[in-house]
Amino acid sequence: MHNNRRTFISHCAGLALGSAAPWALASTGAYPDKTVRIIVPYPAGGATDNLGRLAGQALQQALGQSFIVDNKGGGGTTIGTRALAQAEADGYTLGMIDSTFTINPGLLGTRLTYDTQKDFTPISQIASAQFVLVTHPSVPVKDLAGFLAKARAEPGTLAYGSAGVGSGPHLAGEQLAQQAGLKVIHIPYKGGGTVISDLLGGQVQFAFATVPTLAEHIKAGKLRALAVTGPQRAAQLPDVPTFTEAKLPGVDIMPLFGLIAPKGIPAAAVDKIAKALRASIRQGEMQMRLKSMGFEPVGSTPAEFAQRIQEEVAKWTEVIRKGGIRPE
Repeated sequence: MHNNRRTFISHCAGLALGSAAPWALASTGAYPDKTVRIIVPYPAGGATDNLGRLAGQALQQALGQSFIVDNKGGGGTTIGTRALAQAEADGYTLGMIDSTFTINPGLLGTRLTYDTQKDFTPISQIASAQFVLVTHPSVPVKDLAGFLAKARAEPGTLAYGSAGVGSGPHLAGEQLAQQAGLKVIHIPYKGGGTVISDLLGGQVQFAFATVPTLAEHIKAGKLRALAVTGPQRAAQLPDVPTFTEAKLPGVDIMPLFGLIAPKGIPAAAVDKIAKALRASIRQGEMQMRLKSMGFEPVGSTPAEFAQRIQEEVAKWTEVIRKGGIRPE
């Protein structure tokens, strides 16, 4: 029945798929009746890929159909995201995003071949993550106040590394510099692993990264944690204050991870996926797994996720504009 309907629609030029599919889903209640693809705009491995697979497993259990990950890395996530924008809006192609999705509009501007806020339908934010600001032990400071004092007294002498221009850690450092009035040096790397190696070796003096990435190094005394982003302290670093506690609330980067779909996906499909995903995130095994991985479970509604995306795009566009940041 599903295939016959698609054949009929493809031969009726005056009938749009988006107008027919919601009726069909509501009438049959069968969605999904075949495998659903989740495009992850990164190679296999890494936080976004792991969360995409976790979401696929949860949806498969809840909806009784296969959800498979399709890795399409490259282009700073633009290759996979463009593939999602161009996919058929029938509910059988979804996509994972992270904060790069909200950073790219301000960073790339007209070079983007899709519109972040017009070409997609948000479904649910799965999780967020806290960033932590760390220094190498050779930097003679014990807390954020001491770090800020040293950076102001010695402008242009402290360097931080990131996984590249426009990456989350880069913009976190830029946000810190703008909020605190600092002059620091940004060194872009080609990957996060090299940043951590050089940070541990003292080649760069400080850095931002997610709490799970650096928690063990901090606990081992190889790095000194100064502050974490977010409204409360990180469970893995209970002794490290938040930026708000440290009187610098404007440093508020909290990487987001979520599920979206092409524009025009049937409302019934969005509702079914969102409800199933939220139920999994807010209770049971998925919530425990997210927390064990160092993420904060969210499980937002489509409207809440759309609002969060809009706010993040506006915030990072302004940080990029103010910092005069240009893509590599």
